[in-house]
Amino acid sequence: MKVTVDFEECLKDSPRFRAALEEVEGDVTELELKLDKLVKLCIAMIDTGKAFCTANKQFMNGIRDLAQYSCKDALVETSLTKFSDTLQEMINYHNILFDQTQRSIKAQLQTFVKEDIRKFKDAKKQFEKVSEEKENALVKNAQVQRNKQHEVEEATNILTATRKCFRHIALDYVLQINVLQSKRRAEILKSMLSFMYAHLAFFHQGYDLFSELEPYMKDLGAQLDQLAVDAAKEKRDMEQKHSTIQQKDYSSDDTKLEYNVDAANGIVMEGYLFKRASNAFKTWNRRWFSIQNNQLVYQKKFKDNPTVVVEDLRLCTVKHCEDIERRFCFEVVSPTKSCMLQADSEKLRQAWIKAVQTSIATAYREKGDESEKQEKKSSPSTGSLESGSETKEKLLKGESALQRVQCIPGNAACCDCGLADPRWASINLGITLCIECSGIHRSLGVHFSKVRSLTLDSWEPELLKLMCELGNDVINRIYEAKLEKVGVKKPQPGSQRQEKEAYIRAKYVERKFVERQPVSVSLLESGTKVLPQSQEEKRHSGPEKSLLAGEQGAASLKEGDRQESSVFCDSKQSSPGLQLYRAAFEKNLPDMAEALAHGAEVNWVNVEENKATPLIQAVRGGSLVTCEFLLQNGANVNIRDMKGRGPLHHATVLGHTGQVCLFLKRGANQHATDEDGKDPLSIAVEAANADIVTLLRLARMNEEMRESEGLYGQPGDEIYQDIFRDFSQMASNNPEKLNRFQQSDSQKS
Repeated sequence: MKVTVDFEECLKDSPRFRAALEEVEGDVTELELKLDKLVKLCIAMIDTGKAFCTANKQFMNGIRDLAQYSCKDALVETSLTKFSDTLQEMINYHNILFDQTQRSIKAQLQTFVKEDIRKFKDAKKQFEKVSEEKENALVKNAQVQRNKQHEVEEATNILTATRKCFRHIALDYVLQINVLQSKRRAEILKSMLSFMYAHLAFFHQGYDLFSELEPYMKDLGAQLDQLAVDAAKEKRDMEQKHSTIQQKDYSSDDTKLEYNVDAANGIVMEGYLFKRASNAFKTWNRRWFSIQNNQLVYQKKFKDNPTVVVEDLRLCTVKHCEDIERRFCFEVVSPTKSCMLQADSEKLRQAWIKAVQTSIATAYREKGDESEKQEKKSSPSTGSLESGSETKEKLLKGESALQRVQCIPGNAACCDCGLADPRWASINLGITLCIECSGIHRSLGVHFSKVRSLTLDSWEPELLKLMCELGNDVINRIYEAKLEKVGVKKPQPGSQRQEKEAYIRAKYVERKFVERQPVSVSLLESGTKVLPQSQEEKRHSGPEKSLLAGEQGAASLKEGDRQESSVFCDSKQSSPGLQLYRAAFEKNLPDMAEALAHGAEVNWVNVEENKATPLIQAVRGGSLVTCEFLLQNGANVNIRDMKGRGPLHHATVLGHTGQVCLFLKRGANQHATDEDGKDPLSIAVEAANADIVTLLRLARMNEEMRESEGLYGQPGDEIYQDIFRDFSQMASNNPEKLNRFQQSDSQKS
């Protein structure tokens, strides 16, 4: 309720004036109670909301833990990771909403109560005091006798002064009342309008976020329907197999045991045998025996390390044992000891004896070939990690990173508002930002912009080189190409935050100012291949040959033969995905950034080239920075081509040590095998690349150590981090030191 007091009535000090004052004072008292209650309710709502966000974050972390646990199931891991990222964004939006609520309701209304209503109360106290003084002066003036001239004069003077003071203070009080009554409406509605706009922004952000996720959710739903059909079919097949097996006679285990000298996993034969202990009691224990790698070993449990019974089968013999009470026994004798074993049946005993004898003969033939391979692997020309002469370089941090990045054209001013000396950067876009624009970028979400401080954060060398390859001028030529055409004015350093936020969202999220390129249908239909098939076939003949082919292809591009090449012609006229694919091989980061701005899918698959991705093309191109750019923009490091080879496989085959180091740091799965059953470690061992073997084994050891100690999600021990940091520094700053493998191979050839 708005009640005003008339200034004329104030001078009269009439009963109407007093009644109006009483009404206003009661109204303000009630208003203060209502506002205090609203502020307390707002505080309780904010506290409850923050508790909800905390619980929601714990739930989201639980989803991420489940995603990491499901790393062997790509569908589950990818889906849970996407969902947890979306929930994290919603938590961020909730926190922004609560901050806005605190500013608009709590802070603004509290300020109104503490300042404006307090001024009203202070004015009221002064008015009541001067009113009382005026009343006393009137009473005293009335009581003075006529014949006491001195007292009459004194009372008259006091009354005159008191009335003058009363008028002044009463008018100030009335002014304060009217100002308060006028301001209360604006303050209350202003705070509530700000609060409602915060809700509007929150729901808009949530809607946009889930609109982007909706196609994936629909696709996942379709996959789940198919999975249900496949599961039902698999269940019927298993039930049929169960019924078939149940009809067979498995009273004896004789038919289960077979041996294969050429087994892919190296295990010639395996199964349970009783082993007689070498102690005084000669006890018999059942153990799981196997013949592998020309050795006879056994285990008590699967997780136990195998115990070697015979180190080298070439030095042993096997024979029947009929002179002991137990049946089906045979003995394996070596120069240092003998081992008494017992099978479950005569047929099994004969099978084991034949398997040992065959393995002995095979060991004689293969040992010579293995020795030759071992000599090649131990050759000094393969090289290993250099030590002693190389000092450890620290990660670039602080002013050095700031100075290097700001030297790039356009980087001395904020990319979006032009404020000088920016101290923040978007690492996936490769631009520098002022602190206000960086906050707006952070609110877009990491799928649009990843913000990092140029002075407070540590910078890995490959990430710093990425920043130096792009810059504000390059990115603005892409994202502001149509700025003048559409008639939009770029914000200035002094522009309002709302104006900057609208511009940045239009620029990077909606991409309104990007010049759209026409897609050439003829190029898409022609099936132009980015990497000739002959090179893909050559990769199977050895890493050094495919590497040489990749270098020759890159060299031909550098020499200006693009017009003659049918591989990379008119790349900008093709689809954005194909443009990204081609630019990744050419090591052309500006073209890659342009392709992403045109809507290229960072994990685009080229069905014409064995389903290779831009990241695999970047590996073939040999650029570490190109790989880092794709990874920072959401490239999946574990997507594999038709031959089952992912980026880590290709980097290992080509001998790109720096890329191997980068992929391992970014979570590449080194246990994945290609169509030949080879994982990256086996490929590196066959190629005798000591540096890559070292990296892969260290990563595997570190992974096993963290799993055994329950340190999931942690980077590993300091030695592991130091070694990978050294490799990163060499790959970015001294790549020639990692060319030892290629150099040694070229010298051999």
